Amino acid sequence: MHIKLVDIIGYLAACGTTVSFLPQAIKTIQTKNTAGISLAMYGLFTAGTLCWLIYGILSGSLPVAIANAITLVFASIILLYKIRYK
Repeated sequence: MHIKLVDIIGYLAACGTTVSFLPQAIKTIQTKNTAGISLAMYGLFTAGTLCWLIYGILSGSLPVAIANAITLVFASIILLYKIRYK
């Protein structure tokens, strides 16, 4: 199996952007405090993440698909908490 530099960069970017959501998701789940989170922003962000996931799948880009699948889970959790715990 031969991994290209561009794939390595893609996986590093995917890890960095995906892991960046963990602190917010964990804090939101623990505190249920969503006062500082914009519902409109997270709604749009979650929809955009879903589109990136679909794009990654359709284009065959594994780093894009994996990163956005994981990020979609985190963003959806935060969005659901924002809606539930206004």
